[in-house]
Amino acid sequence: MRQIPVDTNGATLMVAQPPQVKMRDKRNGVIATDQDTGHTLVTVDVLFVMNGNAEVVSITVAEPDISGELAMGTPVALTGLVARPWENEFNGQKRHGISFRAVAVTSLAAGASKPKAA
Repeated sequence: MRQIPVDTNGATLMVAQPPQVKMRDKRNGVIATDQDTGHTLVTVDVLFVMNGNAEVVSITVAEPDISGELAMGTPVALTGLVARPWENEFNGQKRHGISFRAVAVTSLAAGASKPKAA
C-alpha cells in the first residue's frame, strides 16, 4: 500500500479527542489490532494547525506507543506520521479517503515523561 510521509514541522498539534479503541467490526465488537505486533490499535483525534488553517485528523497508533496523558487540548508530537489513500466498495457504493497512522503519539505537556502507574 502506498504511504506518504507527513511533515509536521511548523504545525501546532493538540489532542481534540482522547484515544479511543479502534474497531475492526463495530457490529460484532471486533477490536482492530496491528498486523505485525498484535497490539490493540487506538485512534486519537488531533487538531492540526498550520499556516492559519486548522483541521481535525484522526490518527491511528498502537496503544503501547502512546506516551503521557492525552487529555483534550494536550500538545502532542507525532512520530513517523504517514498518510495512506484508501478506496473500497460497500453495497455498490464506492468510498475513498485518506487514513493517518503514526509510529508514536507523545504528550508534550509538563510531566508527560512520567511512567504510567501499573
